[in-house]
This record gives sequence, structure tokens and C-alpha cells, in this order.
Amino acid sequence: MKNLIRSIKLIVLFLALVPTLGHAQLNGSYILSGTVNDEHGQPLIGTTVSIKGTTNKTSTDSTGKFSLTTSAKLPYTLIFTAVGFQPQEFYIKNANSALNIQLTSQSLLINEVVVTASRKEEKLLRSPVAIEKLSINALKQSPGPSFYDALENVKGVQMTTTSITLKVPNTRGFNSPNNFRFMQLVDGVDMQSATLGVPLGNAIGPTELDIASIEITPGAAAALYGTNAINGLSNLLTKDAFKYQGLSLYHREGLNHVGNDNLGASALHEDALRYAKSFFNDKFAFKVNGSYLHGTDWQSDTRKDQNPTNLKTANPAYPELTGASNAAYDGWNKYGDDALAGSNTVVVKGISVDGVARPGLTVARTGYNEVDLVSPKVSNLKLDGTLAYKLSPNTVLSYTYRYGKMDGVFQRGNKISLQGATVQNHKIELKGKEFLVRGYESIENTGNSFNVKPLADNLDLNWKSNSAWGTLYGNALKAYNGGVLTSANLAAAEQAARAAADKGRVEPGTPAFDALRKTIIGINNWDIKSSLIPNAPATGGAALVQKSHLYNAEAQWDLTSKIKFVDVLVGADVRVYSITPDGNNFVDFSRPIADRNTPEADGSFGKDVIYKKYGAFTQVTKTFFDEKLKLFGSIRWDRNPYFDPKFTPRLAAVYSINENHNFRFTFQNGYRFPSLFEALSYVNNGRVKRVGSLPFINDGLGYLGNSYTQSSVVAFNAAVNAAGGSDATALANKSLLKVADLPPARPEQITSYEIGYKGIVADNKVFIDIDAYTNRYDGFLGQVQVFVPNGATVGSDAAVLAMLDINRDPTTATASNAASQGQARYRVYTNAKNIYNNYGSSAGLTYNFYKRYTVSGNVSFNKLKAQSKSDIFVTGFNTPEWSGNVSFGNREVIQNLGFNVVYKWQQSYLWESPLVTGTVPSVGTFDAQVTYRVPAYYATFKVGASDILNKRYIQYAGGPTLGGLYYVAVTFEGLLTK
Repeated sequence: MKNLIRSIKLIVLFLALVPTLGHAQLNGSYILSGTVNDEHGQPLIGTTVSIKGTTNKTSTDSTGKFSLTTSAKLPYTLIFTAVGFQPQEFYIKNANSALNIQLTSQSLLINEVVVTASRKEEKLLRSPVAIEKLSINALKQSPGPSFYDALENVKGVQMTTTSITLKVPNTRGFNSPNNFRFMQLVDGVDMQSATLGVPLGNAIGPTELDIASIEITPGAAAALYGTNAINGLSNLLTKDAFKYQGLSLYHREGLNHVGNDNLGASALHEDALRYAKSFFNDKFAFKVNGSYLHGTDWQSDTRKDQNPTNLKTANPAYPELTGASNAAYDGWNKYGDDALAGSNTVVVKGISVDGVARPGLTVARTGYNEVDLVSPKVSNLKLDGTLAYKLSPNTVLSYTYRYGKMDGVFQRGNKISLQGATVQNHKIELKGKEFLVRGYESIENTGNSFNVKPLADNLDLNWKSNSAWGTLYGNALKAYNGGVLTSANLAAAEQAARAAADKGRVEPGTPAFDALRKTIIGINNWDIKSSLIPNAPATGGAALVQKSHLYNAEAQWDLTSKIKFVDVLVGADVRVYSITPDGNNFVDFSRPIADRNTPEADGSFGKDVIYKKYGAFTQVTKTFFDEKLKLFGSIRWDRNPYFDPKFTPRLAAVYSINENHNFRFTFQNGYRFPSLFEALSYVNNGRVKRVGSLPFINDGLGYLGNSYTQSSVVAFNAAVNAAGGSDATALANKSLLKVADLPPARPEQITSYEIGYKGIVADNKVFIDIDAYTNRYDGFLGQVQVFVPNGATVGSDAAVLAMLDINRDPTTATASNAASQGQARYRVYTNAKNIYNNYGSSAGLTYNFYKRYTVSGNVSFNKLKAQSKSDIFVTGFNTPEWSGNVSFGNREVIQNLGFNVVYKWQQSYLWESPLVTGTVPSVGTFDAQVTYRVPAYYATFKVGASDILNKRYIQYAGGPTLGGLYYVAVTFEGLLTK
């Protein structure tokens, strides 16, 4: 890897030494040059210098100097804009002398422009929806270790960190680590991983040196961006190769795991470089970027039990077995002990305590902790390059290649350990003043990644099957203390029985464990014994082998110049996913059910799976009353071949009392078709198959109409076990079993109303941003686990008996139970039966109270309206009611020296998911940074920390424990600009 980075740097330096062609005087062109300073005479870096009415522009280097090659006819107007300063126009009559421009400070975002809210440029203050923007200066002043961490400080944004390399933002509720409802774009390209089902914005997106700004739209954006944007979107915008030229270098040294965990202080390293240059009279430009990060990841090692003894899924008849002696323990970050899901458990019968018979004891396999299964090493390589050519002053044709390779951990239904996962992206774009045509392809390969749950399952199963292990456990328990069990010794007996049953299994830290782990994660078969694979264990594997292609084409055309009385924007897009079946997550559904998980002679699992969607939109805007009132109307049409077409409208109005006071109202409707994973997955994961929502997947399986809900099966077994566990008691309690009766899935729908105000008061010193919303979700998509009786129909006695003792060997008859064909278990993506309403508000304030000293803060409130009846599954709102942050800083306390301090806080809340359900404690942390610029050497030094007091915390149940990350970074910008 070091050699690769070194080679890239040499190539870039070589390119930099190529004779500069950009100074040639072609076709009567000439060069404008000059310097831009602030009111104190300090050079302003990154000031945009543009010719009014054209796309001809450049930016100042680290010394405040600029050079603009143009063939524009004199006279014309130059516009100088820089974040934090008032824009200035300068009338140019001749180009014979150098310019010396001075800009005046303006700390607030009075003239900031955004493009994401309406797909075209507009003032931030007059946006029709809530939108936040982080400018390049704001990103530089953020105390977070990377620019992406700055998203955590944005009003209304909730961040979920699954790994150092994977951070997933969300807004306005219903959060999850693989967030299908919040879209992440990089220069308009969707960063959602097709097969993994997780956004990869910070894993394969821009480098630290190439990010120009971030725009975040909290709330529904489906009317313009289609499905997967019903909760909001972020758009990461990179630096233009024509504007930001020269060589930039970045190095960061960090330290995490300081002082209070089992890993000890660990180093984190990151290097990045960027080089950009234009040629041929500013007609052609290119840029290249590269970065590499490696270190020690955050670890998930919370030892909480989510299945305490009092629950029906555990052992309420055994109150003595609590804490470490809970026989049905199901740890947050432990796998293979999945008692809540009804997996990896046995029932031990015939137990007497103090001479009194007790019901059957539910016992979970011991399993393994996540920290013993997943390597803490983490890395992320990002490379990209762009070639751009100006066909005319207003039209640019460009090609961009992007490559990302990463390690890390993320959570879907289970934890996935990514090892060498790669994503490539090719984008071709033609952009003019009034139109945009873009096409891109994403290529995904999971490398040597693996699923953590089947790894734990198969490590245990390699020792003993569940039934054989249960026999060992039961015999040891009943033999404890000479066969005399009492309330006093029952906990010790449980521990002794578990040790006896586990004696001989591979233990973490031993060569046998490491060897077996390596073998299992190399087998692409999660639950079928691999007897056909040489030297394989007598269990399944855990390898995650997924390959996919995503093809996307889109176009938009601004018809405003063609239609004089109203502004009109139209657009359309088409997307095609092509997935290679892997036998574990995606299969060829044209194959017989029995063969779907079986490889063919060539090792494949059948034909590629295709998933498509199409869309088109129209947006109309019109101003009234001397442009005080601006009305927006848009409608989008989306089609997925598996569902009826859907129309998504958006209506909005912005009323501006004057330039500084703007009120808005927005109504939006949005649909979300099931994502690729939600629609077409066929996850062969141990005893529970996760299946997609499309109805043809159900053919021959019966989980839609011939199944019982998991919750009713749990209640049924608890009642039957308490009454002795016989077939007779099972039939007497059959009314407890509830038929799932799942309908075919339909698109999820949201209806949203929003009001807001953006304004600047107190002589342009105070910026106020307030919004309030209410959302209505109909057909909320989620997962429900059901049990299908094999060879029987729900309601029959045979189906009832198939649900009894769900972890026993169903083909074996006993004295009290007849043999049955048992049951098949499915976790199904389907729609909730209830309609869900949530509402909330957020408010932000920025106050430039003295010179450049600024204090800002925001607070967010999000609430899910309570339901009068339970649903078929838990939706998981997964959002604190109250959260917020406060920052205090000054970008230049004295010449070239600035600082920023941020305090972040969120209220305790309940996190619900199929993997882990539990309470996330409230947390408050401080981030801080100090920045010092050395203009003479084009350098900026930054020293800072996130969670500077090292207060360990989690962001979601089952997630990693985060702590202090301390860093020193140096950046060189504007090298080789001449």
C-alpha cells in the first residue's frame, strides 16, 4: 500500500512538471491576474473569481493570488465571492494591470447558494425546504477528525457510526445503520451500495482535500430525487478542476482507544493528495485524488443481556438464573446465543428443584463475542480522477473514475465484517447552462468479507449439533450435586453444565480457534454442511461473496429561457441493478427451490438477477409581488416493473418580507419502492431465511399465507412448557398461535408537511433557522419473523405440533411428543399494518457577537405518535426526542490562528432492531480544534479531538463503543500553481 501511495505521488509530481500550456495566448485570449485580501490585508484562500454571466471562473491560491485566462470581450464585470465575506463586483474596462481586491467580513450566510433543494441554484435563505450547507471554510473549522464528522453538528442530523470507515446520517426518525430512507450523493452520484444495502458516502466519496461543500436536506426529497430519499439526502460536492488548481497534500496522525479499553492507545494514520491543472487556454482540466487511512477500529463489546429471565423467551419459572447464570442469555454483541430469535437454543426437561418439578428450561448456546470474531484493524483507500473539457464557455464534458477499498463493520440484519470490499464508479457528464446529462456505473465486490452470525453459529456447530450439545448440558445439569438441585445451587449448576457441554469447543486466542475461523470465513455456504469441500469442517461457512453492477442514466433541462412566464425544469432517470447470485444473499429465482443455494458445475448460482426502476419529474416555479412570493410545484412519476406506477407531488411557497426574512410552507408526498435487498434477498442464514418482499419469492415456500407469527409461537411454547410440554397441552393451547397472513408488499408512502423560517437580524449579526414538520407513513417496510409448518396447513393439529419445542429434533418421537416435520423460519420484508405519524421541530441560531467570534447552536425534537394497537413488527423509530449542540469559535483570533469548540448532547432513547433492542444512554461530548496557518509555506496545522474528555458512549444498541480521538494534521494547499 505504501508503494502504491508513493507511486501516485510520483505520477502527480511528474504531471506537475509538464510544461504549462495554459499560458499560451490562443484565439485572442488574455490573462487576468491579481490578489484578494481581507480588510486586515491577509490573503483570502479559495475566493471564487468569475466573469458575470459566464461559467468562466477561477479561485485564489494560498497566497490570495488568482489568474484567469479568458477570451471575453471587454468591458465586463468580475464577481468576487468568499464564504464569510460580502460579495464584490468589479467593472473591468481593460486587462493591462493587476487587480488588488479587498473583501469585507460577513460571518453569516446571507448570499450562500445551494443547488440540492430544487436541483438548480437558489439562495439558501429562499429554499422551499429545510436545507443546511457546510461550506469549505465550515468544514475546515470543524473539530471533527474528518470533514464527514462535521455532519454530526448539523441541525436535525443523527449520525450512526458503525465503524471508523462507515458513518450513516439520518434525519427525522426511523433510523437504522443500513439506512434505505436517506440518500447520499457525491456530485449527484448515488453512493448507496446495491448488495450491501448501506450508504458509502464517506467510504468511497471525496478525500479530505477535494471536498468543497456539503448540502443536507432533512425530510422528504422524493419528489425530485425519487425513491430512497423520503427521509432526506446529503450531497457531497467536490472541487472543480478548473477553479481549484495545484498540488495539495494532507497528513493526519491520530490516537484512539486511549486509557480505558482492552486495546490500549492505538494510532490512526491518514494521507491524502490532490493535483489539478488546466491546459489549452483553460479549455481542458484534470484532477487526481488519493487517500489512505489505516488504524484500529472502534469495537462493539457491550455485554448487556437483552433476554433477561423474566421474559417468555427466557425462563420466568427459574428466577434463580439471573445475570451470568441466565441460561437463555442473549448478549448485545454476542452471536450464536440468539435466544430472542428462537435460534441456537434447546429445551431441557425433567428438572426438579428443591424436590419440585419445574417446566422445561430454555438454554441458549454459549456463542462468541464480536470482539473475538472481528479484527479491529481498519483501512480505507480512496482514488479518483476527473478529465474535463469545455465545449463552450458554458458547457463542460467530463469523465470521473472513483475507486474505494475498505475494511470495517456494518450492521444489516446481522453484523458484516468487510475485508477488502471494493466499489468502482465510472461517470460521464455533460453539463451546460440549461441542461445536464449524466450516466454512471457502480461496480461492487465484497472481497474477503464475512457474516458474523453464521461464523459464530458454525464455530459452535463444529463442536456439537444443538441436540447433542443439549444432551451434554442436560445430563451435566441433572447430575450436579449428586442429582440434587436446589434454589441455592441452581445458578452454579447452570454454569457447571455449560462448562461441561462446551468442553472441547475451540476457544478464542488459541491456534485451533484461529484456524477454524479462517476456514469457515472462506466457505461460501452459511448453513449446509460442506462435506463436498476438501478439508472443510462439518458445518457451513460465513463468506460474504457479493458482486453487482448498478447502471444509472439521468438528464434534466431548464426550460426557463424557452417559457417566459414561468420557470420550468424537467428531468428523467433510469436505473438498472444487475446482481450475480451468490447462494447466500441473492439467488436465481428461475431455478428450483431445492437448487437455489447449490452451486452449478462452474461454481455459479444461476443467471444474474435484474432489478429496474424509471422516473421523470417536472418542476415549475413562479414569483409574484415583486418577487416577494415564490411558488414551487413539482410532480414526479416513478415506475418499478413489480409495482404500479406512483406519482409524487411537492407544493411549496416562500414568502420574503425582505431579503433577510423568509417564511416557507411545503407539502410533499413520496413513495419508496423496496430497495434491492428488501425486494430480492434470499439470505440462507442458519435456521432463519431472510427473504425479500416480492411475491414470487414466496412461491413454494408459503410464508405469506401459511405461517404463524414468531411472538405467538414464543407465547405458545412458554404456556405449553409451563404445563408439561406434551402434545395434549399443545393442542389445548393452540389458540395462542396467530396466523401471520402477510399481504404482498407494496411501496412505502410518506406524506409530509413542513413550515419554516430563515432570517438574519441584529444588523446582520444573527442568523435564525427554524422548521417544524409532521410525517405520515403508510405501508412502512420492515421485517417480521414467521414460522411455516412443514407439510401442514396453519390451523391443523399437525401445524400446531410442528410449532412445539421449536429447537428439538422434530423427526424424533418421545414419550409425550409425536414426531412431526417441524417448521421453516423466515424473516420477511413486508408492510406494517398500522399507519405511523411522527412530528418534530428544529431550531438553529448563529450569533457573530464580537469581531469574528461566533457562537452557534441548534436543538432538534422528534417524536413518534403512540399506537393504539401493536403491529406485526416493531418499526424502530430509533431517534432521541431531544438532541442538540453548541459551538463557539473564531477563525482568526489573531493573525492566522483560529479555534472552535463544540458540545454535542442527545437524550436517552430506545433502539429497536432484529439484532439488538435496548436503551441507548444519554450522552454529552466536547470536540475542539485549534488551527494555525503559515501562508509563506502554504501550510495549515490543525490540532484537535473529538470527545476530548474521552467519555465512552454508544450511538445505537449493538453498535461500537466510541471514545476520544485525538489528532494532529497538516495540510499544504496551492503548491505548483504556476
